[in-house]
Amino acid sequence: MSKVIFTVQYTIKPEKREEYLKILKDLKLIIKSDGLLSYNVYEIKGRQNHFQEIHVFASEDSYENYDDNNDERINLILRKISDITVKNSVKYTTMIEIPELE
Repeated sequence: MSKVIFTVQYTIKPEKREEYLKILKDLKLIIKSDGLLSYNVYEIKGRQNHFQEIHVFASEDSYENYDDNNDERINLILRKISDITVKNSVKYTTMIEIPELE
């Protein structure tokens, strides 16, 4: 069973930074899903207001089923984040662990 790391990188509008940080606190309290091992957000060193969310899933199945588990509260928060993100700054990456190295 290979783990999956899903990342979302984006830039937040500078004037919305405090709002964003408040939104993140709410999100961290409710973002739970079967197979989601961890969820963390980092600010990229040397690039203020550039953030990266890192989701670590136990397996490809748990990653594939993740969207099915979101409730309306999470969807609302994700829409709020999208609204304060700099246009065309979002980048998604999905990485699958190499099973031969486990």
